[in-house]
Amino acid sequence: MNLAKVQAVVARRFDSLNVHGIGFSDFMILYLLQQSADGKMRRVDLADKIGLTASGITRMLLPMEKMGLVARQANERDARVSFVVLTPAGRELFNDAEKTANAVALEIIPLKESKGNKSLTDILAILGGNIT
Repeated sequence: MNLAKVQAVVARRFDSLNVHGIGFSDFMILYLLQQSADGKMRRVDLADKIGLTASGITRMLLPMEKMGLVARQANERDARVSFVVLTPAGRELFNDAEKTANAVALEIIPLKESKGNKSLTDILAILGGNIT
């Protein structure tokens, strides 16, 4: 129950990303695309990194495509595979939103290194894996 409460509190804190017109899940997608080679990822890989199903990621991407933040790109070698590509508008929005997200993250877990922060970081990595 404590994990559920912490997740809800953290999600609520990241609601401040709404000033950029996106939610935290949208930000996570932009973050992963920005970190990836060539600013693109296969949909299934993106879904896996975020912890969603293939249909769940598709539902999340539709509004982002309409906003021009991401685009679909067919795989030239395999028609069954499609990529999600970060657009220039998506990259610009990410750069702006990243400042807000970093500020929120520092409010939640101050940068000041302490034994407790290291333990927390280790626990979060075990629970969620390495997102990048």
